[in-house]
Amino acid sequence: MAVLQMQRISICAMKKNRKAILERLQELGAMEIDIQLEDDSGYKKMDISSSKATFEKQAQTADRALEILQEYVPEKAGLLASLNGKPLIDRDLFSKAAKGQDNYIETARRIVALDKQIAEQKANIQKIENQIEALVPWMGLTVPVSYTGTRKTTVLIGTIAGAPGLEGLYSLLAKYAPDIDALDIQIISTDKDYTYLAVVCLNRDVQAVEEALRAGGFAKPAQTVNKVPAEYQKELQSELEASARQIEALQKEIADCAGSRQDLRMVSDYYRIRAEKYEILGQLPQTKNTFALSGYVPAYQADKVVKEFSEKFDAVVETEQIQEEEVPPILLKNNSFSESVEGVLASFGLPGKGEMDPTFFTSVFYVFLFGLMLSDAAYGLIVALACGILLIKCPCMAKNLQKSIKLFFWCGISTLVWGVMFGGYFGDVVDVVSETFFGHKVTIPALWFVPLNDPMRLLLYSMLFGVIHLFTGLALKGYMCIRDGRYMDFLCDCVLWFLLLVGLIGMLLPTELFAGIAGAQIYFPDALKAAVKWMAIIGAVGIVLMSGRENKNFGVRIALGAYDLYGMTSWLSDVLSYSRLLALGLATGVIASVVNQMGSMGGRSIVGVILFIVVFLIGHTFNIGINLLGAYVHTCRLQYVEFFGKFYEGGGKAFEPFTLKTKYVDIKEEN
Repeated sequence: MAVLQMQRISICAMKKNRKAILERLQELGAMEIDIQLEDDSGYKKMDISSSKATFEKQAQTADRALEILQEYVPEKAGLLASLNGKPLIDRDLFSKAAKGQDNYIETARRIVALDKQIAEQKANIQKIENQIEALVPWMGLTVPVSYTGTRKTTVLIGTIAGAPGLEGLYSLLAKYAPDIDALDIQIISTDKDYTYLAVVCLNRDVQAVEEALRAGGFAKPAQTVNKVPAEYQKELQSELEASARQIEALQKEIADCAGSRQDLRMVSDYYRIRAEKYEILGQLPQTKNTFALSGYVPAYQADKVVKEFSEKFDAVVETEQIQEEEVPPILLKNNSFSESVEGVLASFGLPGKGEMDPTFFTSVFYVFLFGLMLSDAAYGLIVALACGILLIKCPCMAKNLQKSIKLFFWCGISTLVWGVMFGGYFGDVVDVVSETFFGHKVTIPALWFVPLNDPMRLLLYSMLFGVIHLFTGLALKGYMCIRDGRYMDFLCDCVLWFLLLVGLIGMLLPTELFAGIAGAQIYFPDALKAAVKWMAIIGAVGIVLMSGRENKNFGVRIALGAYDLYGMTSWLSDVLSYSRLLALGLATGVIASVVNQMGSMGGRSIVGVILFIVVFLIGHTFNIGINLLGAYVHTCRLQYVEFFGKFYEGGGKAFEPFTLKTKYVDIKEEN
């Protein structure tokens, strides 16, 4: 449970060793580069934008090639493949891929080019299909659509809106061109919108005939071809088949490249690493022969870094303590149990400068409260087993994902324990099954009590756990005050509040109001009653007098103190927030019991057994899913709002070392 101490480290070395030093820093992953040189006169920075853009483009090309291979030659993956993390490869294998980068990137370009050709062929197929579709209405035409007629006649080919039929067409011409009798109309086809026709007339009558047809909505085809539609369709069909064969050939070429998949992944990561290195290279202050860099390194690694770079690269390496005005990055160090909750803490905010790492206390209370909310032994066993199997089967999964699954593993164990304490095993499934299908009721007794039978008891314990949780937060605030030498703050902001709150709780416990809630009367000796009363008075008076101690005006000081004392109501609301422990605990049990009762409605029969199994599986799957989500959300809320609100602000920046940031593979560290 610690925020690791950071040190600033500065390196000055010969320019000829620049590449080797940066590569070694990437391999170590121990330094966050943050260049802050007091005097950079005489230094200049090199322009690396072109080189960096080239490397990024190469990485993108390899990525695109991998996407294409996955599209045409899908890689078979197991059910848990997405959780396995990146494969771990030897550094020698990675170096071999780096040496063959030109060949691999050429393969990537070829794959991308083949995919482009496939896209072009598919577009051509779409175009041909559209042309064939446009020809369908003209298939009855025995001349080309572009045909205009003979020496003495004109052929008008086109469409007219609707379906007027031959009689309607002749009537249209008779109406608008009554003097013309030498013409012939042929209907090629008709659909729901248009009639496709060909009209033959003498050349001298063409203008009048066309005007008459246009009065009825006649239009010539938008595209015309110089071939008979049936013959042109055969040609188009041949082109279509040729394009399809070309696509198959191109796809086969892509499939033949599937063996380069792993090499493409490594070369993509190689270019990604080089781009990252050049990003840093462009920030380095340099002279003709030297360069410099600085940043942060964990204190426990500082000596190792200084020794290695001083001896191996003949560099000048210095470390110094963090200055007062600096805000160093945050790196946490916790045991295997507590580190599982670091993601929850990071979601709120890493410790700010001068703050303690609350991960240990957060982990203890998180697991404790989560289990209390879910509180079913069977559900807890399922969660713990599922997460345990994932942790064993997928040891190489991403670090943050591993922490999250480990957190749910511990929460499952906690749920199992609380379920045994409360006698919950898929709700009351043992009772229901034994009574419905075996004729006599069997009950697994709770080691403590059954919340559904005694909800007020669980409510009181929920409040008690809440008070312990909140008091722990206040105690941690007191610890930080003492650690930083702020003894007056410790007395006024912690001790006085402890006196007030403990005193008020002590005054409440022996009252009839509390007895009505608890169902039992608590008796205090007169001396203890007086003691808790004076504790509350001293705490309240002290808060009024001391909360505004920084203000010299006595009236304002008292007003600020009274306002701070009014904050006691927030403590009441915080304690009441822990009633959600009761609500979610009861919700799990009630829904589970309802599911069991619904499943048993079929009675003792084959149909009843089948019904019970179906309802059991669906109902409890839903119940465990919705209550897992509820327990996660509300446990986070109790940490963020109630617990952290007493002592913790966060706002720290995570330590982000200059390291090998890869997408597809992890590289084994050298021993």
